[in-house]
Amino acid sequence: MAPDPETANYGFNHTMIRVKDPKVSLKFYEEVLGMELLSEVKFDSFTLYFLAFDKSGGKLTAKEKAESRFSREGVLELTHNHGTESDPTFKGYASGNEEPGKGFGHIAITVPDVEKACERFEKFGVNFKKRPSDGKMRDIAFILDPDGYWIEIVPRSIPNLGK
Repeated sequence: MAPDPETANYGFNHTMIRVKDPKVSLKFYEEVLGMELLSEVKFDSFTLYFLAFDKSGGKLTAKEKAESRFSREGVLELTHNHGTESDPTFKGYASGNEEPGKGFGHIAITVPDVEKACERFEKFGVNFKKRPSDGKMRDIAFILDPDGYWIEIVPRSIPNLGK
């Protein structure tokens, strides 16, 4: 079915998740997953961090990265509410995969080789929810970010999925 002409140029831009400590989360998303910070926007009580994978080969300037954040797809927005990182009573955010707050499930990252990616994650001490050898779906893995959000690690294609 052809898209409605009024929506033919729509695109999926970003997903936002709240994080307790931006230093810890940025390190994870930049160093472990290889995402790049496009821009940081500070407000009085919160800060937004926009990340994505660099497909320019490192050619974009900081200004070009910031200006591209709403014109590209696959952006992750981390929202930090100031003070959570140092609040000993803060219990964290619901990951969406358990009660209360069940709803949001995960984000997914494609990799050329799931097994090799998992070996790399192990070197970083990443927590796994599911390794490729677990369960029925042997082609995927799930890792956990510092706030407990699930990240599905998938190959560029999965033969026989849904057949």
